[in-house]
This record gives sequence, C-alpha cells and structure tokens, in this order.
Amino acid sequence: MPVRSPFSCVLWDVDGTLVDASEGILRRLTITLEHFGRTPPTRGELSRWIGPPMFESFQVNVGMTPEQSTEAVAFYRGLNKSEGYTVSARLYPGVAELVHDLHAAGVPQSTASSKPEVQVVALMDHFGLAPDLEAIVGASLDERSLSAKSDIVREALRRLEANGVDTSRPVLIGDRHHDVEGGADAGVPVIFVRWGFSWPYEADGAQAAVDDIDQLRALLLVSDDELAAEGDGGTVTRV
Repeated sequence: MPVRSPFSCVLWDVDGTLVDASEGILRRLTITLEHFGRTPPTRGELSRWIGPPMFESFQVNVGMTPEQSTEAVAFYRGLNKSEGYTVSARLYPGVAELVHDLHAAGVPQSTASSKPEVQVVALMDHFGLAPDLEAIVGASLDERSLSAKSDIVREALRRLEANGVDTSRPVLIGDRHHDVEGGADAGVPVIFVRWGFSWPYEADGAQAAVDDIDQLRALLLVSDDELAAEGDGGTVTRV
C-alpha cells in the first residue's frame, strides 16, 4: 500500500536521535576538562553535556567564563578533528532504514543539529545518509555565530526552501528539551524520542513522544487510507 507523510519535510537532530557518539564525547570531555583543571563527568552525567552547544555546556556545567569556554571548545574540537569525527559513533537501531524509507516516499529531510556542521557532514557521509538529505545543517565551528537550536531549525528550513522544498508542514525529531524549546520558538512541532540522553520531563511541550523506532515510523509514514481518515492535517497524535 502506498505510504506518505503528513509532514511536508522532516528535520533531524543528530546526537541522541540519529547517532550515539557518547563514547567519544566522554573520552574527549575527560581529556579537555582535566587539561583545564576541571572534574570530568561520569557516564551517568553525560546527559548534561550531550545535546546543548558545548560553548554553553562548559559554562553551565563547570562554571567557565565565556572566554574560558571558547578556549575549551577549541581544545575539544582539536581532539575531535585529530581522531576523526566518526570514531566510536554508531547509528541507533532502525534510524537509517527510516531515513531511507522517508526519502523513498518523497519526503524531503534535513539535519538540524547543534554539532558543528563539518562534523554532521562527516557523520552523514560515513553512515550513508547524505544522499537521502536535501540539506545538512549544523552549528558554526565556534558554536557562537550559529548555535541556538531555534536558529539552526530556521536555517534548515531556509536551505530546504532554497532547494524548492515545501516547508509549510515541518516536524523536528529530537531528544532533548532544547530541541522542544527551539522547535517551539521556530514554530515547528517536535516529536521527542526517548532513546537518547534525556530525562523524562524533557519531553514536556513536545507534540508527541515515542519510545522506539516503530512508534516514530508510525507518525512519519502512513498509508493513504490513514491520511484520508485523519484529514491529512499534518497534526501529530501524542504517543
């Protein structure tokens, strides 16, 4: 049976949504924070670091000044570049197949990530997802000129529109509260995935929250009969 999406385009967060890069992030954070005389996080504390921009996290989590945070981000990014952006990263089960199937169904897609865009491009190429994406959007390398989630979402929509994509019914898929808040600020509904690094309360404000890839698929790809029954309004049913 033919399937399509109630959304005109899909935006993807990367860390905690498409990609689990936690092993490498913890290793680089440990080296960086010890270098600057700060206590590194345990694995259980990684949820405080994965998702928000690192420039912000160094200030919030270990009390660095903006100037110190700039130095720490540069040091951290240097480690990342030297070891390779894709080392230790893996895709969450089933996400590649869903991205491929959305593309096959004619649904335009883009990333909307707080990771530096150069890293997002490397990851999408590495995992073979780049051909399925109309745009690959991430933060600026310094995480200052482009880092707020709402601005990244707007930039993703701008690039999609420049490619002729209908952005009238977008949806953002993410795993942290800043995805929900950034989507709301940009006027984009959010489907929250619970397999990332979030706390339960972080789904508050999302239009839906899903526990697994099958639940997400059911919201993003539906049959023509299901769409007709629902009126094809691009709404999200809360899971």
